[in-house]
Amino acid sequence: MLTTAKRVARQRGNPDQLIENRVAIAGQNSQLSIYDTYAPAARVALSSNHLLYCGMIHGRKIMHGATPTPREFCPNESFVIAAGQPVYIDFPDARPDCPTTCMTVEIDHRHLRRVCDRLEHDTPGAGHAPQAPAAPQALHVSHGGRVQALLDRLMRLYCDDHRDRDVLIDLALDELLIRMLRTKSRALLLESARSDEPPRHGLAAALWHLRQHISLPIDSQALARCACLSKAQLYRQFKRELGCTPGQFQQALRIEQARERLARGNESITHICFDLGYASASHFCRCFRQATGQTPSAFRSQHAGAPSPPERP
Repeated sequence: MLTTAKRVARQRGNPDQLIENRVAIAGQNSQLSIYDTYAPAARVALSSNHLLYCGMIHGRKIMHGATPTPREFCPNESFVIAAGQPVYIDFPDARPDCPTTCMTVEIDHRHLRRVCDRLEHDTPGAGHAPQAPAAPQALHVSHGGRVQALLDRLMRLYCDDHRDRDVLIDLALDELLIRMLRTKSRALLLESARSDEPPRHGLAAALWHLRQHISLPIDSQALARCACLSKAQLYRQFKRELGCTPGQFQQALRIEQARERLARGNESITHICFDLGYASASHFCRCFRQATGQTPSAFRSQHAGAPSPPERP
């Protein structure tokens, strides 16, 4: 009977396809995939229903859609991609005798939430409060020797047939997540950790409420009740953790959503303005220009004409 390591080696050595030949190994709360590409290709789509951690093993890729401009992806670098966020990949150097190889780890949001909760318990404020009103949907980061050694260990554990394999994978996975929560990946991970159920109390509950009612005027008393805090306590938490008031946080959410909708170009500026809760078009224009340096019409003219990414397969 083949061991897991031998089965993976055989599958990688006899690829079914030349572009992104995938070998997947499931863990209890995650899944490792190894992708080998043996021929040049462009705009190959990748997305996942879970948080996706990508690490480069050999060669290089060009990643589109993960950052504002295309980025080269090389060994000792990582991409962290939110669930449902598509990216598109070029393989300029891949060839049969020297494939481009990367690994991904898909992480179940419930396991991520457990790690966030544990970190919040041990270090209050570290596991829940976001650092910015709008979390990025993907990040490109460099990692050092310790993280690279951890990724190498994770890959070995997935291929191990030890009876405690799943426990050991989860322990290594927890270490990876904790390291990410201490970096600029934190806001993205906290956003991904949210389940379908709203948080029951605290700052996270207030943030959830504001996101769900983005177009409504803020009722400070209702927001405080949602957080199970007094109004004064809630405002102190906003200032301490986010550096803004609830009103400023809501304003940032509205502007971010306005940018996305203007860039799509299929709605009138007036419709977007009133749908997001602004009292007048002039107020919307003033707030948008203050936040972005452009009027809504100028922003749409600049961004709505950009070519759309290819359809997901």
